[in-house]
Amino acid sequence: MKIKTMLLGSGAVMLIAASAVAQDGQTTESPVAGEPMADEMTIVSWGGAYQDSQLKAYVEPYLEMHPEVQVTWDESSAEAVAGMRAQSEANNVTWDLVDVTAADAMRLCDEGLAMEVDIDEIAAPAPDGTEASEDFGEDMLVSDCFIPQIAYSYTFGYRTDVAEWDGNTPSSICDVFDLETFPGRRSLERRPHNNMEWALICDGVAMDDVYDALETEEGRQQAFAKLDTIKDQTVWWTAGADTPQLLADGEVVFGSTYNGRLFSLIVEQDQPVEMMWDTQSYDLDGWVIPADLGEEELNRVKDFLWFATDTQRLADQAKYISYGPARASSAPLVGEHATLGIDMAPHMPTNPENATNAFVQNYEWWADYRDDLDAEFQAWLAQ
Repeated sequence: MKIKTMLLGSGAVMLIAASAVAQDGQTTESPVAGEPMADEMTIVSWGGAYQDSQLKAYVEPYLEMHPEVQVTWDESSAEAVAGMRAQSEANNVTWDLVDVTAADAMRLCDEGLAMEVDIDEIAAPAPDGTEASEDFGEDMLVSDCFIPQIAYSYTFGYRTDVAEWDGNTPSSICDVFDLETFPGRRSLERRPHNNMEWALICDGVAMDDVYDALETEEGRQQAFAKLDTIKDQTVWWTAGADTPQLLADGEVVFGSTYNGRLFSLIVEQDQPVEMMWDTQSYDLDGWVIPADLGEEELNRVKDFLWFATDTQRLADQAKYISYGPARASSAPLVGEHATLGIDMAPHMPTNPENATNAFVQNYEWWADYRDDLDAEFQAWLAQ
């Protein structure tokens, strides 16, 4: 298939299917097949390696089947909550399908900005007939509005060629806070999420007690005090592409980001960087549908999701990026990287060797406290 791309405002990209070929492997015809559908769809995602994996795994195959459809990418997922709030207030919903984290899905659902869905009506059953709700499982279905795609983690990459480290190799998340043994600039995300948890863990708080501590003023001040120890050596990132670029350029020696971004940097780009799995922070990512979407737009989204979240498509995404597919039936189909031919299983955050000391985020806690803690974190940054 040939795809024409057109750059739009704010970094968005329009993809137009120029020809169609048959696509094998779709589980079943969607429940809305034959209903009137819009011929345009705006998908909001994160850009970079992750969005590219979505494009290759299910957007391009879907356009092969539906050459009349135009897909526009908007790389605004990091600001999805603010964007959907603004569109709702203006009574002008311009997004059709939005990729978000689990906690953001909960916030959007609680505020009535995302549509509640029956996962068994949105997602196809597994090839053996298992309903989607059972195939995804309770751990993935964290919100009535959330349509899961992948499990991933936030973790750190570090340069392997830092002369000032005298041959020492980081092995613990708390090495990020050790400027004496591991001098150099770090990059951390410009938000409290993960940073507060890691700071408390490295200040002696047990993993199981982290969120209880963060609910107290004393606990939050303890986290900020720990972050103060590296604040003047920190570059604050806002986009997933920032840390990989900073590491590649040697601007930082440590950097937090999504494990799939680091996979691309290390394996695909062959940079002198290693992944540090210790205390990786698990998260989920998936789709939400904006509330009050028009009927034809909603039918197009439903038709796309039936295809894009089926067993084979989620397994196909793992050929391009090291994120675990959300369906149980997809896991056995994960194999080699699409172009490099390497086994992808060892690079997954859920691989037992990588998950020995993983930290599972409390999505519901962040959905409840994110706005307040965001304001407190930004005030701390300004000090």
